[in-house]
Amino acid sequence: MRPGAPRAPIPSRSCAVNKSVTVSAGTESAVSESAESALLLEHVNRSYREGPRRLDILKDVSLMVRPGEIVALVGPSGSGKTTLLQVAGLLDRPDSGEVWVSGARCSNMGDAECTRMRRDRIGFIYQFHHLLPEFNALENVALPQRIAGKTRVQAEGHAIDLLGVLGLAERLRHRPGELSGGERQRVAIARAVANGAGLLLGDEPTGNLDHRTAEQVFASMLALVRGKRVAALIATHNLELAERMDRVLTIQDGVLSEQ
Repeated sequence: MRPGAPRAPIPSRSCAVNKSVTVSAGTESAVSESAESALLLEHVNRSYREGPRRLDILKDVSLMVRPGEIVALVGPSGSGKTTLLQVAGLLDRPDSGEVWVSGARCSNMGDAECTRMRRDRIGFIYQFHHLLPEFNALENVALPQRIAGKTRVQAEGHAIDLLGVLGLAERLRHRPGELSGGERQRVAIARAVANGAGLLLGDEPTGNLDHRTAEQVFASMLALVRGKRVAALIATHNLELAERMDRVLTIQDGVLSEQ
């Protein structure tokens, strides 16, 4: 951590990974731990075939992220960060192990159930914001709520609340082309949790931003995590920001450890 850089306040209860915490393989223990967590992975393995070779991408990965906690995921390119996020976000299935999201066991869910979980419980943010250019900030955040069945009044009211938490109360009617890079990314964060997602997964969300803007986006993301009790797992190459999160997980050759 750089001198004088404040670390994000750490919630009263923390969870370690691998050697720092023991995650029981028993279903009863998993149910108990999953009830406390927004995300729980138990002994997850994932491999792919490349011709005759088998590539082991995730090796016996276990982790927990609780509501109100922001956790950094670091490691070199190709180490398994994106695969881990895809498994956690129900975009990919592990070869073995268990995945729990918001207390629900997801490993044996069908595709339709996984889709509903992603829509209602999980938010994703990426390097690029993927906002709809013809819609303003308010409309971009309200749209997924309308699709989920909320009225316009309900959707826009919640969108205004989220955008206010992220410091965008004065930018509601601006389209993406009229917003700065950091503002666009903050709108994307608000959209990601608009349907009440308790879990936020970020794949290099500040990767395309300059240092100052990355700091602003991180501060906004932290305010959302703390204020709305969202759990966040953020993959990043920005070690300075990583060290200011509650915990730092490192993945190397598919093996997860905690600093």
